[in-house]
This record gives sequence, C-alpha cells and structure tokens, in this order.
Amino acid sequence: MIFVSVGTHETPFDRLLRAVAELDGGEDVVVQHGLSAIRCNSATEFDYLPFDRVLEYVRSARAIVTHAGVGSVMLALANDKRPIVMARRHAFGEAVDDHQVELAARLERAGLVEVVEDSRHLSEYLTRSARPPAFDSGEPWLGASLRTYLASQLGEPVVAGYE
Repeated sequence: MIFVSVGTHETPFDRLLRAVAELDGGEDVVVQHGLSAIRCNSATEFDYLPFDRVLEYVRSARAIVTHAGVGSVMLALANDKRPIVMARRHAFGEAVDDHQVELAARLERAGLVEVVEDSRHLSEYLTRSARPPAFDSGEPWLGASLRTYLASQLGEPVVAGYE
C-alpha cells in the first residue's frame, strides 16, 4: 500500500495529487488530500485524518509519498520509512516561501528522503526501495544525522547521552 499525505497546510497541493492520480493503479493507495480538489479515482481518500489513523497508515505502507513538511517527514522516518517527498513551492502558490525545498534538499543529502522534482517521475521513485539506511554504530541513523548537523551548526561536538 502507498500512503500519500499533503499535510494540513491551508493551500491545496494539486501538483502532487495529479502525479498520484496518474499512477497505474496496480497497488492500493490511500490519500489524505486536504483542501486539494484533485481526486485519485482508484484510491481510498480522506480530506484529513486523526493522528492515530495517519500513524496506522504510515506503519502499514510500503511507501510514503508526502509534501516536505517536517512533521510528515519525521513521522515516516520515526517509523522506519524513507519517504518520497515533493516540496511545496512558492512559485506554484503551494506555500508562502520555499522552506520545504530547502528542507527536502538537506534531508536528501543526508540520505533520509527521496525528492521527486518532476511529478512525471513519481512512479519510478515508487519502484525503488522505500526503506531508510541501516542503523549506524548502535545509534539510530536519524539521531546520528541530527547530531552531526547540530555539531556543524554549533561549531562544537554534541555529546550523546543524557548529561
């Protein structure tokens, strides 16, 4: 099953949903579409879902396709999924600025997400593995990546553990 979420943003994300609507339909798809008017005929669709239902879908999905919102991405990562993300863009009226573009690029460089820029290529991304990298030296990979990033930003080592 593929779980698709546009998050809870107050603007539609039709560009992502058009890409999902064009998929071949060979797999179950669950879509949380928010305010978008685009419908995916062969999908199970919801405007919004309570968090516990989103969590159920994330945990049972083979692949997660989402906007590049921090909450959506971190929920997928925390549940051992590498999401496929399409950043909302200001130029298309999908967001007030391009902060999602910046976040998506940073997370892709860290190997935590796959970024799809061109909606025509979404199906190609879905054929790839949607699993995150292996754990690194006993510390979850997300923790290691965040620790490295914080150390680079703070200019000092960030010590593991609870001091």
